[in-house]
Order: sequence, then structure tokens, then C-alpha cells
Amino acid sequence: MAGPESAAIHSADDLARVLRQLRRRDARRRGESPLTYRELAAKTGWSHSAIGLYFSGQALAPTDRFDVLVQLLGASPAEQRWLATARDRIEENRHADTGGARRARRPQAPAVVPHALPAPAPHFTGRLAELDVLTGLLGTRAVPGGTVVISAIGGTAGVGKTALALHWSHQVADRFPDGQLFVNLRGFDPDDQVVHPADAVRTLLDAMGVPARRVPATLDGQTAMYRSLLAGKRMLIVLDNARDAGQVRPLLPGVPGCLVLVTSRNLLAGLIATEGAHPLTLDLLTPSEARDLLASRLGTERTAAEPEAVDQIVTRCARLPLALAIVAAHAATNPGLRLADLADALADSRRQWAPLTADGDPAADVRSVFFWSYRTLDPDAARLFRLLGLHPGPDLTAAAAASMAGCTLPQARTWLAELTRAHLVAEHRPGRYTQHDLLRGYAAERAGAIDTEQERQAATGRMLDHYLHSAYAAERQMNTFRDPITLDPPAPGTAPEEPADNSGAKDWLGAERAVLLATVHHAAATGHDTHAWQLSWALSTYLDYQGHWHDWLAVGQAAEAAADRLADPTAQALGHRLLAICNLRLGRLEDTDRHLRRALELYRRADDLPGQGAIHLYLGDMWYEQDRHSEALDHARQALDLFRAAGHRRGQADALNFVGWCCALLGDYRQAIVHCEESLRVHRELGHGIVEATTWDSLGYAHHHLGDHAYAVECFQQALELFRRLGSRYNEALTLSRLGDTHRAAGDGDAAREVWEQALSILDDLEHPEAEDVRAKLNS
Repeated sequence: MAGPESAAIHSADDLARVLRQLRRRDARRRGESPLTYRELAAKTGWSHSAIGLYFSGQALAPTDRFDVLVQLLGASPAEQRWLATARDRIEENRHADTGGARRARRPQAPAVVPHALPAPAPHFTGRLAELDVLTGLLGTRAVPGGTVVISAIGGTAGVGKTALALHWSHQVADRFPDGQLFVNLRGFDPDDQVVHPADAVRTLLDAMGVPARRVPATLDGQTAMYRSLLAGKRMLIVLDNARDAGQVRPLLPGVPGCLVLVTSRNLLAGLIATEGAHPLTLDLLTPSEARDLLASRLGTERTAAEPEAVDQIVTRCARLPLALAIVAAHAATNPGLRLADLADALADSRRQWAPLTADGDPAADVRSVFFWSYRTLDPDAARLFRLLGLHPGPDLTAAAAASMAGCTLPQARTWLAELTRAHLVAEHRPGRYTQHDLLRGYAAERAGAIDTEQERQAATGRMLDHYLHSAYAAERQMNTFRDPITLDPPAPGTAPEEPADNSGAKDWLGAERAVLLATVHHAAATGHDTHAWQLSWALSTYLDYQGHWHDWLAVGQAAEAAADRLADPTAQALGHRLLAICNLRLGRLEDTDRHLRRALELYRRADDLPGQGAIHLYLGDMWYEQDRHSEALDHARQALDLFRAAGHRRGQADALNFVGWCCALLGDYRQAIVHCEESLRVHRELGHGIVEATTWDSLGYAHHHLGDHAYAVECFQQALELFRRLGSRYNEALTLSRLGDTHRAAGDGDAAREVWEQALSILDDLEHPEAEDVRAKLNS
């Protein structure tokens, strides 16, 4: 390893590779196994998770830490100097105004090639000139040293911006072999639920196959990861329905190679001026294109039979694609209806809707089209349409619609089918319904004009009860070991869903995740604070298990604010407790400590012993993450005393295992076994849970260090069976790693290698830094 090699180090990944080389060389010199992250943590006083990030290239060690680390790994003075120079150059490149993205660390490309484009609109007509303009941009995409090619497609609502973008994107998808991405930014959502750039970046990273646990905590970090993944790729990115340039900029690639399509009702002049976007403004369809659109949907024979009526419909729909599609849908589902009658109905129902009226021309009033389609509905379907305007979005199921309307599930399905035929909702995925934002706004307006305040509040209450009680039922399937909370009964007419088992609960929460997150914020914003904090509580297990900690943090903060408004100490304590766990997962230890101290204070005021015990367990977790095992043991023992004083058996089982684990980490293996076996006895009373699995793992670890390898193997196998049943892959990998250690100590190298390879496969799949420890074992 020579100094000139520093010139080849351009990224944190390159630097991490050299650190791993140093660690292996140091092991060869000492004639021992490479230092593990935990051993390095013990020598430095840093957390093992931080060290894992340095060795995996996911974080750049601060200057002082980097110097200590390379010295500890046996680097010579000359190597220390050129490594320090390389490290400083990487940091400077990160802060450079230009060229930084090219030199930045490029995370390993996900195995998945995203094909995230929604289906193109059926019966797309015309727009030949606009399609040619977009195709012309392909020639400028890969110019060396050029800029990212951006096309900003603008135009009024309902003019077909998204339809054009998707139609063209599907035509040229094969020219972007690295994939296509799509995100709806909801810039003009009627409830003003505009997608924040951080949420949009996380959606794009998810589509690219990045595990949620690997997503950085800050928007800057998320954007850097997103741009690094795009570097060197040929991808098409569609950013639909943007509010302004500021919402778009964090989502733009940093280097050439990709093409971005942005649609918006606004001009996005800033994007054109500063990012070099190519503007493409869509006008209304030409009369000929509008007639072709009707003919493609209704058939040329029908339109040719009433040419004057067709012309009147085109005029009264203002040649707006959305309005024409709605009228055509009604005509298609009523084949006996004369087109002349449709044209007359449009004329009779004209109303002013200022945002969609071009230059005050009443003929360009799309609301008259909506009203006409709405007034033909069955009264029950019309009522459901209005109530859908009260839903926070982005979509809903028939079950949720039934609760909103206070009707049966078959009735809701019947009315949704009628709304779908009228193009007033769209079944964009099987069983899930959504609305164009104009339709949602119109539906809400009609609800305000027709339904009383009491009726609207009742529908909103049933909707919130539906999601709260359904999420709570799913949570109880996923985490039976957790202390429940008490909910008020659902309002009459509400029919919550009840997943049958753990698998069904995970599937339901996964499908409803976006809706549930929006519902928490909607509840908090509309004065339903109890629903806000309780729904946040019900989501916490799923969001934690799936690694959606950024989402958890957002709803946790909304729940905390709701609990403060209620001045409910129980809700406040739970809110701080959950935010503490979330911050712990994200590595924000100062915030973790602050929330835990506040929760502990509230529990002490309420003389809530189990609550205090839980907080001491999490304080122990916080110290354990910093490898301060004595402090962790102290809090574990305080937790055990509190749970015993309260007679809280579940808490006792958890605390006994944690005490035992801390004893084992401190070398007191026999005392560890005493506590863990007592924990198992409690578990036999209460039933299986993840703590029982971790207790078996703790016992295996203790027996291994006492030399009882045969029984240690049995303990680890018990833990593995439970972890696999619960679907806890990360814990499964850790237990496999320890089981391999036991096999090796017992002289069975083949068995050790087999389970280590299983552990490594899981950890690599999770892209977890502890994979390096297992890889080192396999290479030793």
C-alpha cells in the first residue's frame, strides 16, 4: 500500500475499501482474526454502528476520528499522511459547487430496474407536434459535459399534461434501459397536501430498491444518495403535478444521462431560467383532435351520425381532454342517448368556475361538465361522490368508502362502480379508487353546498374511526406482547377491517400506508387530536419493523403536537416514548435522550410504574448502542424493579432478558443465564413473542462463552425458529452469525461457514453494515 494510491481514492466507498484492507493487513500481522466493529468500538469509545458506516462507505469519518482509526489499524506515518489527504479531498469535493456529484460516492446500484410508470391513458389522441418536440430532446440527452435534459410540460388543469407525459414515456421507455421513475407531487391537491421534496425523494429511492433503513436522515443526504444512484445511468424520470420549481430541484439528477419530464399548471419559469428546462406548453385540443378523441371512445359510426352535436359537445367542453373524456364516458354507457341531448344538457348546466374559465369564457367552464355528469348519478352514488371529497387521499378502498357513507360493503362497491363508469373516480389499482384533484375539489364543494355541517362531520368521524380501528386491529396481530391502549367505540355505521393474522396485518398496513400517514395529518389539522395520536401509536410497530423511520418521525411529531393540545399526560408520555424509539433508530441520540427524559418525567408524575420501567429499558438501549454496557445494565435493573413493583409480567420478561444480555456482555455469563431462564418462564405464561426469541439468543451467547457449545446450538436454533416465524430477518442474521461462532468453537468449520453464509446473504440483502463482520469471519 503506497502513497500514490491516494490519487485513486475519490469517494467514501474508495476510502472504506482501503480501511478494510488495512484491517485485514493488521490481522495478518497480529496472526489473529480482524478486529470486529464492536472490538474497535471498545478501543475508541465510539458506537459500533458508526464504525460500521465508516467501513461500508455510508459515512465519512470526521478528521479526528479518521486519524485515530487509521493509526489503530496499523497505518505507517506515510500512509496516515496520504490517507488524510485523500479523506480531506473527498470532503472538499462534497462541498464543491460544481462537479461534486460526479466525484461523490456512488452507492451500489440496486438490483431492481424500476419500471414505475403508470399505465398510459387509453384513447390518447393528437399531440403529434408536442410528441415530436419531446422526441427531439433525446438527441441532446447524452452530449458529453452537457446538462441534465429537463422538459417542463405546462398547461391548464385537465388539458392532458400527464396523459402526454405518460404516452410519450411509454413510447420511448426502451431507450432508458436503467429504468423509469414516476412520482405524483400533488402540487395542486385540493386539501393542500403537497408532497414535500423529502417524501418524494424517499418514494423515488424506494422505487429504485433502496431499503428504508439505508435512507439518510436529512433531505441533503437523501438527495445525495438519489443523485449518486442516478450517476452514470440512463433513466427517465417523470415528476407529475409540480407546484413550483422549489419542489422539483431536489429531485433533479446531478450529472448528464437522464431525462426528466415535469408537468405543472404553473410555468415553472425558475426551472427554465436556472436549470435550462425546455418549456412545452399544452394548449386545448384542436377541434379536429377533440372530434377524434370522441370518435375513438364512441366509435366513428355514432359520431358521424350526429356531426353537429359532436361540434357542440367539443365547444361546450372547451376542447378540454378531461371534460371530453367525462362526457364520452357517459355517452358510452348510455348507447341509446342522442349526442344532441348531451350537447343540450351541457348548455343548460353551465356555471362559472373561475380557476378553469379561460378569459371569462363560460364555454370553457369545466365545472359545468362535472355538474352535468354528477347530476345524472343515482342519489346514493352522488352522496358517496360528495363524501369522497372529504377523504385525505391519495386513494381508498370500497371498505373505507362504506364506512364514510355508513352503508354496507356491497352498496359501496355498487356506487363506486357507477362513479367509475362516469369517470368521476378511477380504479387505478384493483380495489383501490382515486380521483383527479379537480374532481376531489369539486366533490368537496358539492358536499359543502348540499350536506349539512353535521353530516360532513359524521362522515369524517366514521372515516377516522375506520382507519383507527382497522390499524389498531392490525397492530394487535403484529405485536401481541405490547400493552394495548383504550379506544372509544367506532361511530355507528363504521365497519373497520380486521386482518386475520400477522401476514394479513402486514399486507393491509402496507397497502394503506400512504392513506394512514395522510389521515394522521388530516386528523391533527381538523381538530381530531385523539384520533391523530392513537393512529400514530397504532402505526408505530409496522413502521418500525419495516424501517420506515422517517415516516414514523413525521406522524410521531404530529401526534406529539395533538397530545399537547389535548393536555393529556398519558398521550404525551406515549408520544415522547415513541419519538424516542424512532430517533434511536435514526441514530439521533440527543433527541432520543430528550424525549426519554420528558416521558420519564410524565410517567413519574402519574405514578405509572410500567411506563417508567419501559423508559428505563429504552435508556438502556440508548447506552447499549454506545457500547456502554454498565450504564445499560443499571437501567435494565431499574426497569426490572419497577415492573416487579407494578406486577407487570410482560415488562418483567423483557427486563429480565435485557439484564441477562447486559450481564453476558460484561462477562458474567452464569448470572446472565439465571435472568434469561427466568424470562423464559414468564414467556411460557404469556405466549410467544419477539422478546422470547431474543432471550433464547441471549442464552445461546452465554452458554457459548461458558464452553457448553451443544446447548448453545440448541438455544440459537430455538431463537431462529421464532425469528423466522415472526419475519424478523435482521435478528435472524445476528443469531446465525453467533451460531457460526459456536460451530467454529466446537471444531465444526463446515457448519460454521454454512450458517455464516446464510447470515451474510441476509445482511447483504438488507445492505446492513454488520455484513462486514460476517464477511471477515468467512475470510479468516
